[in-house]
Amino acid sequence: MLAEALNFAATYALSGRRHGSEINSSVRLWARARRCASDWAPHEENTRAFILDAVKDLRQRRTAVVLGSGLLRDVPIHALAATFDTVVLVDLVHLASVRFGLALARRRNVRLIERDLSGYDQLAAGEEPEPLAFLRQVPYLDLVVSANLLSQIGLGVKRRLATEPIGSVPEDALSRLIRAHIDGLAQLPCRTCLITDVRFSVIDRTGHLHETVDLLHGVSAPEPKARWQWQVAPLGEESRDYRIVHEVIAV
Repeated sequence: MLAEALNFAATYALSGRRHGSEINSSVRLWARARRCASDWAPHEENTRAFILDAVKDLRQRRTAVVLGSGLLRDVPIHALAATFDTVVLVDLVHLASVRFGLALARRRNVRLIERDLSGYDQLAAGEEPEPLAFLRQVPYLDLVVSANLLSQIGLGVKRRLATEPIGSVPEDALSRLIRAHIDGLAQLPCRTCLITDVRFSVIDRTGHLHETVDLLHGVSAPEPKARWQWQVAPLGEESRDYRIVHEVIAV
């Protein structure tokens, strides 16, 4: 608990957004990742390997952007920083633990941007959401990675919708924002990688499947090049009686 409190306090002091709930969510994820390190390791390795495979045949390696960089556990940041002239990490929150780790590694060509990538504010204002339009202004862009972000957009939007008056946001907000992210990646004039969990299953200790939930809210993802399972909550993490397994695709 002390480590979490220190990470929260340092992140709050360094963050430009200063949204305590957002920082708290990131700190909780950081703590879970530490507790579940062995169960998360195959997923993190698969993600890093897929990103590096996408880089191998790039003719130019000037600027790479990682959307949803998060804890950097699933991002091969040191390989990217050694390969590209500039690496831009974009997320709602950059924890102090991530900032200090990059500073210690002396990755001076890595830039951090705090940004809401959901497109929610555009949709709420009656505009067509284009959450990735800002990438058109990035010069010499050769790679964009969406790293385990897409399903988090849906979760974050659901939380925001719960606080809004009924009818203030279109009923199809979730699916429109998820589709806008997928379409935005497809429209970029560079190499892109989409890595996302698409559904999760609740499985008891006998192996019986109790529930499966669509994390993309009915939106069809592009045909994946790779697929694997992510043990997000092993037995004992949320319950002694069940575990939660996410299905991940990489495009």
